[in-house]
Parts: sequence; structure tokens; C-alpha cells
Amino acid sequence: MAEVREFTLPDLGEGLTGAEIVRWLVEVGDVVAVDQPVVEVETAKAMVDVPCPYGGVVTARFGEEGTELPVGAPLLTVAVPAAEGASPLVEGDGASAAGGGSPAAGSGPAALDGGSGNVLVGYGTSAPAARRRRVRPVPPTPASGPGQGPADGSAGGSAAGAPTAARGPVAGSSPVVGSSPVVGSSPNDANDAGAGGSLAGGRPVPSATALSSGPVAVISPLVRRLAREHGLDLRELRGSGPDGLILRADVEEAARAAQAAQTVEPARPSQGAAGAGRADARAADGQRVVVRGVRGAEKLARSRREIPDATCWVDADATELLAARAAMNTAGPKISLLAILARICTAALARHPELNATVSEGEITRCADIHLGFAAQTDRGLVVPVVRDAHTRDTAGLSAEMTRLTEAARSGALTPAELTGGTFTLNNYGVFGVDGSTPIINHPEAAMLGVGRIAAKPWVHQNQLAIRQVVQLSLTFDHRVCDGGTAGGFLRYVADCVEHPAVLLRSL
Repeated sequence: MAEVREFTLPDLGEGLTGAEIVRWLVEVGDVVAVDQPVVEVETAKAMVDVPCPYGGVVTARFGEEGTELPVGAPLLTVAVPAAEGASPLVEGDGASAAGGGSPAAGSGPAALDGGSGNVLVGYGTSAPAARRRRVRPVPPTPASGPGQGPADGSAGGSAAGAPTAARGPVAGSSPVVGSSPVVGSSPNDANDAGAGGSLAGGRPVPSATALSSGPVAVISPLVRRLAREHGLDLRELRGSGPDGLILRADVEEAARAAQAAQTVEPARPSQGAAGAGRADARAADGQRVVVRGVRGAEKLARSRREIPDATCWVDADATELLAARAAMNTAGPKISLLAILARICTAALARHPELNATVSEGEITRCADIHLGFAAQTDRGLVVPVVRDAHTRDTAGLSAEMTRLTEAARSGALTPAELTGGTFTLNNYGVFGVDGSTPIINHPEAAMLGVGRIAAKPWVHQNQLAIRQVVQLSLTFDHRVCDGGTAGGFLRYVADCVEHPAVLLRSL
């Protein structure tokens, strides 16, 4: 007998409490292997392929595309063969496939039973995913009862050693064929066959109700976000792309039509539950926006609640730093200013290791390695990619890695491993044209260096009043890890390196 196991949405990163289903990668009835990605989800920070820790037959999926699920909610159920070998049919299939007495590779319980414990792509084992196969129910014959195939294994046998014991009915499982509509199928198919009817050959056809509740023909997360911003239900739209794919132009056209309808008939109530929800969202006093993503992250709220933070700041003359960067860029690949500041940070943390720390559950951990996070603004909001082992990289290496991570952040391709595990954060809010800020510390880290805009200002240079390029530096730190003297010493060293880049030569 097969055992039905439930796979729940795992914790995809520090401070994340849920994720939105973007695209299912498997259908009900598909055979999946351990660690095979089964669903693509969108968190507040990145797009993630979630692998399943079980191998077997998918019996049910929970949540449609576009649905937001909390961590711990069921994602899908998998029928896994019993540990003792499931049934004699598995052995028979393996023997016939191999042409001898030894089972085929991957047909045993090790390949299909038990979970790897992995929750993210790139963690732990990385066995190649098995080829997806649709498992169809086999009509029972006099020689085989429910849940069993032919005794000789010749008809319906699995050359790859797939779990054939799951072909029969499994207690608590759902049908493996016809229970989920196919994206892009014509709505007329169900009408031609009748409600709940079937086509030639006996294959079940989804009813109109099933089609209305099935996956939406949308690929781009931007199209989904645009629809949410305008309060549109994607299931009510007709796509103009291939196979009915809903494009951005379709959503924009529907949004313009909805806006025009509200202008002509502002008092007309919306029809149906979805329309009522949209009417509530467009209340007379403004538009209601659900708190989600980075703005609503529990991590920021926890930081504000738990950390007794303090901030100190200083102005510095960055004229020589800009001249040093210009000289670097004439001698090789372009070096970003943020990379130079990151190199200054690693040197300062080496002198003041108290600030390269994390605080969790009343315990301070001083980290031996520097994993430097830096704030990056994207269409998804603010994200903080992490440069691993920043203390081992030179300025050119830091610049190359930060450029790669920034591009991945803007395309939504960052993995959770690249967004977690930081020990110190560098925040360049000068790109917004502001001088200073008192940011929220990235919990559980202990400090964050802020860099304002570099602007031409009057400055006393060599006892003369001159126009110099001035920047404001600020350090927000957890007062539990150090006192003001340590924080002031760190910030003063950073300012000295900005004003006199040659100071860095001492630490090279």
C-alpha cells in the first residue's frame, strides 16, 4: 500500500512568513522524484523553485496560481510506496525492465520513499530530477485487483521503476487524471462533450466549473502584480497571446475599461463576490493596500521592538575618494563607488570586530567571517543581497560580485541563500538624493552603515574655504554589542578612509 504524505510550504528565508504561488511545475498524477522542483513561488524578496522532499505520485495540489500561502500551509500530497517495497508489482516491473532478476535503477524505496529534508534548491543533495510522467488508471482485470497491474509486469510495467503501486486507488487521494485543467485548453471542449462529459476514448473532460477554478494562463509575475494593483480578477480576462495567454496589454486594457465604467456609473454596485471585494478595496477614503512583502516583514518589526539602537554620524570630504576611483577606472574594469565603500567597511570591521556580530535570544555572536549585505532597490522593493566572505575579496572582486547580485535582484533571480546570513549591512541611500537617515537594523545583525549623497559644499580645506565633495556617514548600531566609543571609533576610521584613501594601504 502507498502512504500519502503531505508537503507543506517551508520557511524560505529569515523573516518571511508566506509566499505566493506563481506557477505549478507538476500536475496531479505526475511522478516526482526526491528534490524535484514542484512549484515556483514568489516571496517578498525573490522567485524560488520549491523542491519536494518526497518521491512518488502527486495526488493533490493546494492553492491556485496567484494564491498567497503562509509558511506551514499544505502545498501538495504525494503517494509514496511503503518502506518495505510497496508491493510485488514493483519488484516485477523492475525485473522485467532490467531483463533479469535485479530491479531497475531508481525503482527501490530509496529513490521514491523518504524525504531528503531539503526545502530549497541548491541545498544538500542535488540528484537529477526524474522525467515527469502522467500516470493513468489501469482497468482491473480478473488477474489483478485494485492497486495492482498485470501479474507478469508486461503491460503497464515501468521501465524506469516508477511507483506503479500508486496506480490503483489510494485512501484519501484524489483522481490522478482529469482533476486539474490544462492551461490554454479551449473552453468549448467541455461544452461539446457536455458538462462533466468525456471525449472519445473515455478521457474525462473538465467541467466549466473546473475550468473557472483552474490555473490562470499567466506567465509573467509583472502581469499578476499589475492586475492586483488595479483590482482585476485574471480569471475574468480573455488573453490575446498564444493559447489564450494573458499579456500585459490585456490587463492594461481591462484596467482602462474598468476605470471608464466607474467614471460613467460611479454608484453602480459590482456583481459577485470578487466585485464586492474590489469595491471594498476602493473605499471612499482611499485605496486599501494589503501589508505584504518587505514593508510588512516581521523581521523589521521585530528589529524595532527588540533592538535598543543608537545612531552617530559625521560629515566627510570625499573629494580624494572620487579622484582615487577615477584613477582606478583608468587602469582596468570599472569599480563602483559602493565597492570601495564596502572595502572600507571590511577594513573597519577588522579593527572593530564587536560590530560584526548577531544578537539572537539574548546571546551575542561575534562572527569570524564578514558577510556583507548591501541594500538594493528593485521593482519588488528593497532587498539586501549578501556578499559572502567579503573580507577575502579585493575591491575589484567586491565590485564584480555586487554587480552580479544587483542584476540578479532586479530580475528576481536571487536565491534565499543570497539573501540571508549577513553579519553587517551597507546602505547607500544617497542614490535617492538625501543626506542622512536612521535606518532599521537588519535583524539579527548588530549594525548598519549609511552613506548619504555626495554633494558640492563649502568646506575648510588646508585652512582655506573651498568647494569640496562632501558626504554624510551614519552608523546605526545595537547598543547591547558595544558602547558609543566603539561605534565612534568605527565611524571615524571609515571617515578617515573616505577623506584619505591612502589610509587603506595600512591594511592591505
